[in-house]
Amino acid sequence: MMHNGRIPKTLPAGCPNQALLLTYSLVKPMPMTLRRRLIRILLILLLLPPLLAGVAGWLVAPSFLHPIRRELTPDLIREADSSFASSGGHREDFNVRAPDGILLRGWKVRPQHPNGSWVLLFHGVADNRIGVIRQSEFLLRAGYSVVMMDSRAHGASEGPIATYGWLERHDTKAIIDALILTEVARYTDDRLKSEKWRDVHLTEARWKKLLPSSEPPAGTPLHIFALGESMGAGIALQSAAINPRIEAVVAEASFANLREASYDYAGLRRWPLVGKTFLRPFSWMLLYHGKQLTGIPLAEISPEKAVAARAFPVLLICDEKDEALPCRHTRLIYAAARGPKQFWEVPGAFHTAAIGFQPAEFARRVLDFFANVAQGKPVQ
Repeated sequence: MMHNGRIPKTLPAGCPNQALLLTYSLVKPMPMTLRRRLIRILLILLLLPPLLAGVAGWLVAPSFLHPIRRELTPDLIREADSSFASSGGHREDFNVRAPDGILLRGWKVRPQHPNGSWVLLFHGVADNRIGVIRQSEFLLRAGYSVVMMDSRAHGASEGPIATYGWLERHDTKAIIDALILTEVARYTDDRLKSEKWRDVHLTEARWKKLLPSSEPPAGTPLHIFALGESMGAGIALQSAAINPRIEAVVAEASFANLREASYDYAGLRRWPLVGKTFLRPFSWMLLYHGKQLTGIPLAEISPEKAVAARAFPVLLICDEKDEALPCRHTRLIYAAARGPKQFWEVPGAFHTAAIGFQPAEFARRVLDFFANVAQGKPVQ
């Protein structure tokens, strides 16, 4: 029997339900007010993180579209000139007007002994053309000319926002158009100066008339390739999807698509599964608010879809210890690619650090890949 809500030290002898009475006393229902309080706390714990994640996604969207701008300072230019001097490169300013009117600024860099092919280099987010200077060194030594542009809203280029490939792929088309036009004009001028030709200066109108012909104008780049890292890798892949003049792409640490990348950021770059589930509202609100601000369907920005849209050769590189864009992004792109493809996971490397961890192997793989594509050899 119970006295004042307490279990008696001894139960009356012969009590028929002693064990049942003792069990009931130990697990008796909690008061209703306490139960409601616990339910309320549990609901708060379950709902507050997703709610905060959604608010965070909404607030992050503007900064996501306006990355920190790394200025192209005189010190960086001197650093680049020193690099070019050691690798035999000679730079010239190369400014291109994008389809929407913004001015893209960059360099064309020629080696001492050009092989006739060009590589477009694409830097990562919140960086500028200097970010791919090490890649330019071994390419120049191998005879490749390179184009190093500041992406829109980066470095010295104009542009209010970065769109991670949506607008940049059309910027790339304008860059290639300008590259071909200026190289053909340069060849023509050189021939005129040598008096081997007697012709008028090539104009853009005349050049465009030549484009439908089966034979490209003299001076046209022999091959055009692309190499990019992080955001630049995603831009290179999306550019190649709509521009067949890009024959092959090397992409290191690309994002598979913006939605997938947002899961990593929601999970603080450590727990993407949490970002995909518990904190998924971060992704929803980031992409939704970004679309409201720009009118661009950010969820459709996808290198993964790009490699499925056109079958072009790709060398996909991921860094084993990359927390910003883990190797699962590169694997998703690799699985979707329809063209000849290679995959290289760099042991111990962090985000976009493959060339720092294995410089000789990085250069060897890239040069072999481009050479095989140029010669029509298998690249698997």
